[in-house]
Amino acid sequence: MKQLAFALVLLSGCSSTFTDSDTDTANNAATNDTPNILFIYTDDQAPWALGRAGNTQAITPNLDKLTEQGMYLPNAYATTPVCSPSRASLLTSQYGYELGIDDWINNNPKAKTLTGHQFDLGLDTKYETWTEVLQQAGYYTGLIGKWHIGEKEPFHPTKHGYNEFIGFREGGASPVNPKLEVKGVETQLEGLTTDILTDYAIDFIKSNKAGKFALSLHYRAPHYKFLPVAPEDEAPFKDMDIKLPHPDYPNLNTERGTKLMREYLSSVKGIDRNIGRLMDALDKLGLTDNTLVVFTSDHGYSIGFNGTWHKGNGFWLLNKKPAGTDNIPAGQRPNMYDPSLKVPTIVRWPNKIKAGSVNSSTMPNLDWFPTLVSIAKGKISDDNIIRGKDFTPALLDENLILSTDYYAAYSTLHQSVTQMRMYSDGKYKLVKDFKNQGRDEFYDLINDPDETTNLIAKKHLPAYANIVAELETKLLNKMRETGDPVLAQTGN
Repeated sequence: MKQLAFALVLLSGCSSTFTDSDTDTANNAATNDTPNILFIYTDDQAPWALGRAGNTQAITPNLDKLTEQGMYLPNAYATTPVCSPSRASLLTSQYGYELGIDDWINNNPKAKTLTGHQFDLGLDTKYETWTEVLQQAGYYTGLIGKWHIGEKEPFHPTKHGYNEFIGFREGGASPVNPKLEVKGVETQLEGLTTDILTDYAIDFIKSNKAGKFALSLHYRAPHYKFLPVAPEDEAPFKDMDIKLPHPDYPNLNTERGTKLMREYLSSVKGIDRNIGRLMDALDKLGLTDNTLVVFTSDHGYSIGFNGTWHKGNGFWLLNKKPAGTDNIPAGQRPNMYDPSLKVPTIVRWPNKIKAGSVNSSTMPNLDWFPTLVSIAKGKISDDNIIRGKDFTPALLDENLILSTDYYAAYSTLHQSVTQMRMYSDGKYKLVKDFKNQGRDEFYDLINDPDETTNLIAKKHLPAYANIVAELETKLLNKMRETGDPVLAQTGN
């Protein structure tokens, strides 16, 4: 099936210029029961970077409108708070360490790494993806934007279930004048990258409107560097009185933090403006009622939270860097904080999902595979390993809580060397670093939702000893169930 899909792409020249009749012949038309799927995936978008999340500084009217039309999921999260493993998990419903992808794939010879570059690493085609299953179910599939789970030909998106690919295989791209692979050819384009990717997405939708499509639109924004953006996206923040989380954190570099936040929110506004363009296109094409729209991100982000910025491979945002170690250099703050793990998530499915609904279930990115396949009425291979669950019942019933627990894993390899594993029941959180002694963390999320006070040193207290032990048992059991290689390395 994979080889056939790739051959079809070669014959079509990787183009989105199929006629309506061609597409209609290839696929049954989408309906509200088996809808088109528009999966919008941002890069490094924080869970707090939405007006709907209560952030009065974020200007996101189109995304806020989307929450009013669909369901908002405040406890959706990534199982690894960094790019490549999160993206691989999204496609396969398996943990990064099961796929051999623990950290962001570093195949840039100019980039620093503590463990070595990964020029030959990518997502192996032996792992089934939900895009492949949707292809078999009659969907015409496309990926526009960022890939970052293998640059070499054996890992090309068209070998993982995408009929078309326009974008960049590597991890980074300029926010302006990007070089994109278009029809198999690297092409220099002019303009803002977010706008250009949206243009291609609208073209794809127009070309396939008579059939049944599943389009993955993977923005590069709001990944650092955040600027340039359109003048109208930057203007509201130039004179805004920017507020940072935890402004009293000792030695916080508020000047740099304020600058980062101003630029970051500008980039987020650029995304929001383009979401408006996409929704308008669906309306004008008469596709709104038979298109499932998902908006989410590959992981979260922090600016000023607990004195840090960036994501799971975070940096200290301090005037003076704390001392480093052999595994964690000065300036680095690898973490499993909620702002790194959780992602803004909205799902709109007209006449199916209740408008303005909220479901507080924890939803890992692993759930998207079985959920989208269920909605598309596809069939997963019998021998496939699926770690996620079908979240559809919770989408259709805001009062149905499927889970309050969440588990995540991140072994950093490049800026630092760690083996972090996290388990939370929604009330308490335990983080263990199996590589570095003295880095375990325990938080009371009810009384300290911002994770400001690490209680691990007090775990002997009766109030916490049983809770820590229970979470540690759950964490180790999860690692055993999924064959986590860290267990063998540590003798657990």
